Amino acid sequence: MLIGRECELEMLVGLLGGPVTGTAILVHGDSGSGKSRLLRAAVERARCDGDTVLVASGDPLEAGFAFGIVRQLFERAAVAAARADGDRDGLFAGPAAAAAAVLAPWTLGAGDPGSDPTPYDVGDGRDGSDDPEQAPEPDPALLNGLYWLALNLAGSGRLVLVIDDLQWADTASLAWLRYLLRRAPGLPVVLIGALGPGRAPAADEPLGAVLPLFRHQLTLSGLGPEDTAAVVRELFGTSADRSFALECHRVTGGNPFLLYALLRSLRAAGLKPDADAAADLLHHLPPDVGRAVYTLLANAGPHATPVAQAVAVLGGSPALDLVAYCADLDPRQAEDATHAMIRAGLMSREGDGIGLLCPALATAVADGVLPSVRQRMHQRAARRLIAAQAPAEEIAVHLLPGPLGEPDTAGVLRRAAARAMARGCPERAAEYLHRALREPLEERERAALLIECGEAELASSVPAAVRHLERGLALAGSPAERATAARPLAAALFALDRHSDGLAVLNDASTALRETDAAEALRLETEFVFAGLTQAASAPAVLPRLLELDLDEAGDEAARRAVAALLSLRAAMTGDRPSRVAAFARQALSQGLHPGDDRSAVYLGAVLALACAGQAELALSHADAAVAQAASDGSGLLYARACATRAGVALRLGRVLRAETDATASLAAIARVGVDPHSSHAVAPVTVLIDAMLKQGRVAEADACLERSGLAGDLDGHWINDYALLVRGRLRAAQGRPAEALADFLHCGRRSCDRAMPGPWLLPWRSEAALTHAALGDAEAARALAAEELELARDFDVPEVIGAALRAVGLVTGGPEGLDTLRLAVEVLSGTPAELTLAAACADLGAQARRAGRLAEARRHLKRAADTAHRLGAEAIADQALAELRAIGDRPRGRAFHGVEALTPTERRVAALAARGRTNREIAQQLFVGLRTVEVHLTNTYGKLGIAGRAQLAQALGGLLDDAADAGGAGDGAHPAATPAAPATSSGTAAGAASAGRPRIPAARRPQER
Repeated sequence: MLIGRECELEMLVGLLGGPVTGTAILVHGDSGSGKSRLLRAAVERARCDGDTVLVASGDPLEAGFAFGIVRQLFERAAVAAARADGDRDGLFAGPAAAAAAVLAPWTLGAGDPGSDPTPYDVGDGRDGSDDPEQAPEPDPALLNGLYWLALNLAGSGRLVLVIDDLQWADTASLAWLRYLLRRAPGLPVVLIGALGPGRAPAADEPLGAVLPLFRHQLTLSGLGPEDTAAVVRELFGTSADRSFALECHRVTGGNPFLLYALLRSLRAAGLKPDADAAADLLHHLPPDVGRAVYTLLANAGPHATPVAQAVAVLGGSPALDLVAYCADLDPRQAEDATHAMIRAGLMSREGDGIGLLCPALATAVADGVLPSVRQRMHQRAARRLIAAQAPAEEIAVHLLPGPLGEPDTAGVLRRAAARAMARGCPERAAEYLHRALREPLEERERAALLIECGEAELASSVPAAVRHLERGLALAGSPAERATAARPLAAALFALDRHSDGLAVLNDASTALRETDAAEALRLETEFVFAGLTQAASAPAVLPRLLELDLDEAGDEAARRAVAALLSLRAAMTGDRPSRVAAFARQALSQGLHPGDDRSAVYLGAVLALACAGQAELALSHADAAVAQAASDGSGLLYARACATRAGVALRLGRVLRAETDATASLAAIARVGVDPHSSHAVAPVTVLIDAMLKQGRVAEADACLERSGLAGDLDGHWINDYALLVRGRLRAAQGRPAEALADFLHCGRRSCDRAMPGPWLLPWRSEAALTHAALGDAEAARALAAEELELARDFDVPEVIGAALRAVGLVTGGPEGLDTLRLAVEVLSGTPAELTLAAACADLGAQARRAGRLAEARRHLKRAADTAHRLGAEAIADQALAELRAIGDRPRGRAFHGVEALTPTERRVAALAARGRTNREIAQQLFVGLRTVEVHLTNTYGKLGIAGRAQLAQALGGLLDDAADAGGAGDGAHPAATPAAPATSSGTAAGAASAGRPRIPAARRPQER
């Protein structure tokens, strides 16, 4: 099967199937383009049609032998005629007799190769000169004899002459071809020639005089992506992943020889045509490709090989003068070699540089370069670029594999790392810094490099970052240098649950800086206080400092923002006015969640505070910006933290599917940076994920997730585990285990009160415990807890918090009074961003109204609950509402299995990015998944949406495209409630809040041990 050449073969067959008049067809193609396969296919067709077919092929070794092509064409036919009685005389009859002089003596029937030479003595067969222009012109009588020999062979049929690689044809044979082609029209002869790459011959050269005589010209280009996929199917017997086919096409440039060689090597290795194999294609390029490429380079001239090797080693599209310098050639020699390789189809000009035609060619050439030669080329390239004051990253590429001890290597690599960090490529920066650390360095410079290396590694490997940052901190001399290492080191230690070590690092650095840089010392102290609050063991020690902290202590704007973040959290903890809470939070977040070079987790407290104060939409916008920035910076740890924060805010807003997507992305990012999936960093996204599953009615999956994450047993004193207890209680309640649920809710309450965070705007444990008390028949305890939550909520005065408390009061009160309270809850929640709480209240109100016989009112609220919950992805509430509607007698339609609603959260995420024009590779990088995963999700999405492909995604997703927007990741030390909700304007200033005097933790009843 001739894949990708169907049109060309059809054209050849069409010309062959035409009139018997003379036809000449020339096929152009680069090396490996499939010329020979196409000619063989044409030969088979011609033979099937009964034509006499003679075949020859040029070769550089035979280019100097006279009539080499002619002999290949006719010798076998002449021998066959000599062996057949009577045929020889007919074949060489008349003017064709002169042709016998060209062929071997035994074709004349002399009996053996030792017979006397023919009248036309060709001696050893050489033209007499290596230069074709100096070769003697053949005798016209001889050319005419060969012409008549061809006609005699055609007989009453047709003769098809096929000559491959005409560029290597000898001068005498070209003279005869010219003689034949000038007389071809009307003759029963068809000539098909194939011309490979090389120098375009002049018109007065033998080949240049022949080529224009071919009436039909056909040029072969590389195979396209679809043809590449077809070749994969042919060789593997199965369809390939699209990513695999596209990568094969990219690395081979669609060259059939390279493609078939690569695929056969993969098949022999037992690999499948999937995304995993696509990621490592060039490592499976077989050695025979290299041998073939080096043969072509040898034919391109004496300097082609060193030039090609320099280009392959340097990579990319290096400038010609740099290539010449690294290959130790005169620039004119390099220019001539480049010209020859471009003619040979091996190289191309790319802007101001040159490059091998495809990655497979570059790899084949590079594999043939000795390590010592490779290192010397990189060394020369680095020196030349340093002298030219080239950009640091351009130089660093050659310093990485170069020898140690080159001048200013560490300095160049350090500048390159800084540029890579600025471009959002921390892994590349870490690679540069690792190499720099191998150089001989002074202690101070080594300390700085270790710290910078550790900061870069936070994006990809937290354990490695800790090792380098600890070494850098130990070598750092001044307090300022130690402070530079302290902040990222503490963040890494907290991620690895080394909390006491992280606190010690921050405290030591802050103390050492107080006399020389008070503002920086205060910034470090805010991180110390915030981190201390996260642990039950350390919270009592830092709580007094939190309560006395004042904005006036900050000496510069950066310190004021950090202090304002802590003050916003303090205001939320103490139940201060929401306007003051929000004012501090807005000041803290005036430069975003990650302002400048400040990657402190303290700003998570401001996001939590905004959500608590009824500003969750604003909190979500800051989380959105943080996710985008972390993705742009390439920081896996920051991305995980930002995504977890956004997941929590989205869930508080009721955006269940988005919360699940962000939580999943956070967990993937956490795994990629080497953080234990059971660490405190993973608890926030895992808990959001479990909560989101519960709201979708996926109880069994939620329970399995809880078990896998290690949250089913005793939980340590980290404050994120308060949230885990709350959600675990919800899971136990959904499983019909109310006693266990109540124990978790009350344990959550004791812990949050002990850490001075009793407000229901942080964790609504009272309402959950009240409903569970009611389920267990303890109405008095249920009403007491519900009333306490409502009182606290009204004191704080945020509508969504009050509405949630009213819902609980209404449910535990029951009767007409409970019904009225539920109506009030719906009224308060309507218009707030807490749509999920509103949907739950509507479902409860509808259920109570149905039991009270108020069917019209019940129907109205239940439909509202079902519609809202289904839109948000909260299928548990939707199911509850639909069941009540059926109890009324309605027949609501069932849940859809196709359309946007049928997409999983991850499918929505991938589809949204694809609809926005992202490539599969970009989607995989952003979501920290493999290309194969992206392909699977898109395939599933196309089926569920009933569309053919990516071009229809945007229209099919419709209005939900925005909700499926950007995915998120995991959290750092944020409290579960740091996943709050909704926007609202508020008055008051941060300064006003700061001058309100020493704050007070609101009085609240702590639940007792049961």
